[in-house]
Amino acid sequence: MGRKIINNPNSCSLVHAMNIIGGKWKPIIIYLLANGSLRFGKLLLFIPTISKKVLTDQLRELEEDGLIIRKKFAEIPPRVEYSLSEKGETLLPVLKALSNWTVDSYQEINFEMCKIIEI
Repeated sequence: MGRKIINNPNSCSLVHAMNIIGGKWKPIIIYLLANGSLRFGKLLLFIPTISKKVLTDQLRELEEDGLIIRKKFAEIPPRVEYSLSEKGETLLPVLKALSNWTVDSYQEINFEMCKIIEI
């Protein structure tokens, strides 16, 4: 199954942004990479409800869109690490603002503090 794209005939910037980072997993992956590189297995541990296939697809799309960097090491067994690109790092203030909005707007819920890097 390919990427789900929202039709954007008027080239709306918000629709384009949601086509890139929208969905269930991409903001979470970006958030997890905020504090440094992670291997595929660690990402699976941090997101236990995601399947390997979906994580692979999401990482590929984030890499295609220039938000993450995939670094392959010439080792046996092979090792791959994922990290945020400069473009991906520019999303951190947006995710932080979204987190703050959630806490402010839903004060009846006792949220845990997200461990995203301070901006």
